Amino acid sequence: MKVFSPDKIRNVALVGHSGSGKTTLAEALLFRAGKIQRLGTVEDGNTVTDFDDEEKARGMSLSLAMAPFEWKGHKINLIDTPGYVDFAGDIHAAMSVAGLAIFVVSAVEGIEVQTEYAWRVAEELGVSRMVFINKLDKEQASFERTLAELRERFGAGIAPVELPIGSGPSFHGVADLFRDKAWIYDSGHAEVTEMPEDMVDREHEVHDNLVEGIVVADEEMLEAYLEGEVPSVEELEHTMAKGINEATVFPVVCGSATGPIAVDRLADFIVELGPSPVDRPPRDVTAGDTHVDVVCDPDGDPLAFVFKTIADPYVGQVSMFRVISGRVTPEMHLVNSRNGQDERLSRIATMIGKDTELVDSLPAGDIGVVTKLVDTKTGDTLAPKGSPVRLPAIGRPQPVLAQALIPKTQADEDKLANAIHRVLDEDPALRLERSDETHQTLLWGMGETHLAITIEKLRRKFGVEVETEPMKVAFRETITRKASAEGKHKKQSGGHGQFGVCQLELEPLPRGAGFEFDDQIKGGAIPRQFIPAVEKGVMETMADGGLNGFPVVDVRVRLVDGKYHSVDSSEMAFKMAGRLGFRAAMAGAGPVLLEPISRIEIVVPAEYQGDIMGDLAARRGQVQGSEADRDGRQRIIGQVPTSEIVTYANDLRSITQGWGRFTATHDHYQEMPSHLAAKAIAEAQED
Repeated sequence: MKVFSPDKIRNVALVGHSGSGKTTLAEALLFRAGKIQRLGTVEDGNTVTDFDDEEKARGMSLSLAMAPFEWKGHKINLIDTPGYVDFAGDIHAAMSVAGLAIFVVSAVEGIEVQTEYAWRVAEELGVSRMVFINKLDKEQASFERTLAELRERFGAGIAPVELPIGSGPSFHGVADLFRDKAWIYDSGHAEVTEMPEDMVDREHEVHDNLVEGIVVADEEMLEAYLEGEVPSVEELEHTMAKGINEATVFPVVCGSATGPIAVDRLADFIVELGPSPVDRPPRDVTAGDTHVDVVCDPDGDPLAFVFKTIADPYVGQVSMFRVISGRVTPEMHLVNSRNGQDERLSRIATMIGKDTELVDSLPAGDIGVVTKLVDTKTGDTLAPKGSPVRLPAIGRPQPVLAQALIPKTQADEDKLANAIHRVLDEDPALRLERSDETHQTLLWGMGETHLAITIEKLRRKFGVEVETEPMKVAFRETITRKASAEGKHKKQSGGHGQFGVCQLELEPLPRGAGFEFDDQIKGGAIPRQFIPAVEKGVMETMADGGLNGFPVVDVRVRLVDGKYHSVDSSEMAFKMAGRLGFRAAMAGAGPVLLEPISRIEIVVPAEYQGDIMGDLAARRGQVQGSEADRDGRQRIIGQVPTSEIVTYANDLRSITQGWGRFTATHDHYQEMPSHLAAKAIAEAQED
């Protein structure tokens, strides 16, 4: 593929809900551009961008994929993104390098969950937006209903620039509202004709509304329009392009990806109205302690941003990057701004699906791939040596569901650490943590599907077999009243024996206070050098678990008396005495179980607010407040026992039909009701 100047490049993310037809649309664009000779289908698993075995098996996109192609002297870097909620992290990655997001919306199902989610991401990042209403050739399809939904959800900036000709199976073309012409696809390719008579009135009405919506954005054009001067098509397109770049106008086009009908028109709009990297605002980057703006200049210092990595068991790590400034060439050395690692970019390529094509250089604004970087991860910046420049990290949703990983064999355990870290590098939406309290290795993800596919990837790509079990909740123990006991360790066996006695008093501390050790020894009842051993024995016992096996917290231990032997006493003897004394005293101190409480924040459409509050109450939760955000959704804040929300990601989706989202963080511990504590203790003892 030849080298294009930045003004001839368009970086485009295809986003939308799963099943809206994004991958099919990518296939149709490649077909119309002559990049492929036949249209693959998602059902048959032979599309360019869904090339992974798991994607073929499930019939859905699981990771973003590149599909660059040439169109009328321009290069369009198409990024096909997953539409399933579990893989929303790739939407953030694609938006971080795209100048234009095309929202693929089904004319049958209308706006769905991921469409709205992706819109908010694009809005936060200031990415330009365009809507492609797809599936107009299907039964029950409605352009007008879908357009009304778009306006209701996304506001007055929604601007249709095409109307469908025909509906359902009779859909066969589109009306161009800029030029008052019809594009008919009865022969498979577009034939430009006059507007059908039955559409003239409707087309003129929408055309006038479109013109009025465009001229409002330009004072000079508005003044001339009010004086009766009709702006030219070129003037209208120029003004609309400005509104698109500023993310204030969102044109709506329509068609059918399976037809393919009006797909070539979409490509025309991308190159005619879509922003190039030069049109986009400068990138705000950090340079040490300061912020600087970096413009898209092919003659500037080379600067590249890695937005996605792929763990390949054969070629190693594949890093997708966008050139922010300058020009990147093979054998170039750049430095990772995060860790100072010198990286040699041995071979530079573009990527279409799973295939790569080597290139001699990539200028500012373009997107490519490089393999075998030493220590570069998603979100890293590659800059010239001595430059501290670093781009902001990619935003990503927080993982909400965890499963514990259990290697099947010793060989699997030996390979797991390396394999899981390669998978984590590929998918930053995953998180791995080790719980010292429950002794579980927890893999956090966005949902059951996300975790299941990750585990399958470990098996298929890296040959690591793991089983899973639910996340265990880290309970704790404490005491409710004062108690005292003696700890005596006495052992005699040839030679020096072991002797140590300590008198301990326990009392409860406020919740969250932790542990205090109060030395009250007087008159040398225990030599000073042995007192730390008593404290160590107590602390080890608290960590190992109280009477029910859970770590003990919020206790003050007072050492008030003791006995020692001039020959047989030792640090070990007094440590054992401390352990024995603590256990004996705790038995009489009214031990209770503490459960973790999470602070939860849930965002749902207003119609689900009552259901969510009722569900939280059923989970022993307490709602602390709620408020409407600027999109009219309800933000509900509360506290709920962590044990009640271990699988809340699945439950919330079920309650809200997928529209609800939440985050949960540990807040504090509180006493668990006795009947539930007994059940938790029984389960722990069974384990």
